[in-house]
Amino acid sequence: MTSSFAVSIAVHVDRRAGPYRPLWNWFGYDEPNYTYSEHGKKLLKELTALSPEPPRIRTHNLLTSGDGLPALKWGSTNAYTEDADGRPVYDWTVMDKIFDAYVEAGNIPLVQIGFTPEALSDAEGDYRHHWRPNDKYATITTGWAAPPNDLKKWGDLIEAWANHLAERYGRDTVETWPWEVWNEPDGHYWTGTIPQFCEMYDASARAVKRALPKARVGGPHVCGGFASAKAQTFLREFLQHVVDNNSPIDFIAFHAKGNPVVWKDHVRMGVHKQLKDIDTHLGIINEFPSLTHLAIVIGESDPEGCAACSARYHPQNGYRNGPLYGVYVVESMLRTYELASRANLTIEGAVTWAFLFDDQPWFDGFRDLATNGVDKAVLNAFRMLGMLGGDWLETTSTHRRDLADVVANSVRGEPDVNVVATRDDTGISILVYHYHDDDDEAGPAAEVTIAVNGWTGKAPALRHYRMDEAHSNAFGVWKAMGSPQSPTGAEYSKLEAAGQLAQIEAVGAVTVENGRILLRTTLPRQGVSLLRLEA
Repeated sequence: MTSSFAVSIAVHVDRRAGPYRPLWNWFGYDEPNYTYSEHGKKLLKELTALSPEPPRIRTHNLLTSGDGLPALKWGSTNAYTEDADGRPVYDWTVMDKIFDAYVEAGNIPLVQIGFTPEALSDAEGDYRHHWRPNDKYATITTGWAAPPNDLKKWGDLIEAWANHLAERYGRDTVETWPWEVWNEPDGHYWTGTIPQFCEMYDASARAVKRALPKARVGGPHVCGGFASAKAQTFLREFLQHVVDNNSPIDFIAFHAKGNPVVWKDHVRMGVHKQLKDIDTHLGIINEFPSLTHLAIVIGESDPEGCAACSARYHPQNGYRNGPLYGVYVVESMLRTYELASRANLTIEGAVTWAFLFDDQPWFDGFRDLATNGVDKAVLNAFRMLGMLGGDWLETTSTHRRDLADVVANSVRGEPDVNVVATRDDTGISILVYHYHDDDDEAGPAAEVTIAVNGWTGKAPALRHYRMDEAHSNAFGVWKAMGSPQSPTGAEYSKLEAAGQLAQIEAVGAVTVENGRILLRTTLPRQGVSLLRLEA
């Protein structure tokens, strides 16, 4: 194996390729009661700081009954109960703590309508599940997943909730928040039929519109389009229902998941599965020409399907703590733009289903953005995505894998050394990444030469940021400390610093010759660089 290989990249400053809009700054999680913890509020503010465009935040269980305490894949607000005569009782105490945290942090909620309160569930057996990471996933399906037994009470609840949010945060503000109905009704989150779901969707959407006529509502958040005939059938029947019944809908939502496995004693990612899910759902939407003008939200877009399934019990999830998760996010998000363009559809957002899990061991293998208040490497990949802005620029790379090849075969054999660039009013941002599905070893580094063509004006300054095994990676620092479970004050401070985005190079003025700038860097496998040029 050679120690490195050459990659030639070109960025054309004078060739704009359309406006850049961030679709990656959407995040979500199952457990709403982590939202207002100390670490939760800290992370929400960090998400706002990623980009000038506020992040959208989606969470399950906003209408679920319970004690308001967090647990894995569980949460509750107890917003709806009934008195002894069956009359509705609304209590927004916990709900307010959740939405106060979003508003204070500068987030935009993607308000999820779900799940069924206990008083509206006719399911036999337990209402609450008691799932643990080593349990079968299907055990999460208990009474909360049943269809509401009274759609009049259900609609009144949603209307009252929407009005309460408008009174608390201002009607003009809340009408800008997107609303969506339910989660993965084709899977473990709905025990009713497709027609029952469609009826519930209509009742929900119309309730929102009664309270907030300008608000946008969407669904149905099906999952697994490529491999699941059930998901494909569900999406088609739902969209046909919308067309036939003129149901209120402002965006279409689905989910997409990859497929990591353990292969030859190491983790092998499966980005092709996630991209095939997206491509399949986009194809179904294009079967309904009257709906193709609608925006699309990928309500969960992730390497696999269970954030709370720790790598301790699921070794295929061992990618989560270090830089592989971050470079995978960059690969999948940037390819998502390409899929949308190819389908001639608009993807407004792609939700990364990751937040945090309080009161868990350090770096315990959950799919999260931070552990015990310390940012993971993946958050630095988002920080670099957040430095893109303005207009796309034309770029080339001698080691860019073709989109059709990646969708069909993932990234095995040759790595994908790819580039995107944007231009704004003050400079250009060049994002370069070196991705491979296999996490068995570092692999040969890429010796990257970047030719920036068409530069005009004075010589720009350069700032170069990096996330890889040795940079912006608190997990590597924690392992070097001996993997402490109770870091001291000095150790904690060192971990916090390691969780931030590292700048590895700064040049006051780079050389420009005949409008051309040459930049060189060594980019290891599973590494991402952001190079910022400003005059």
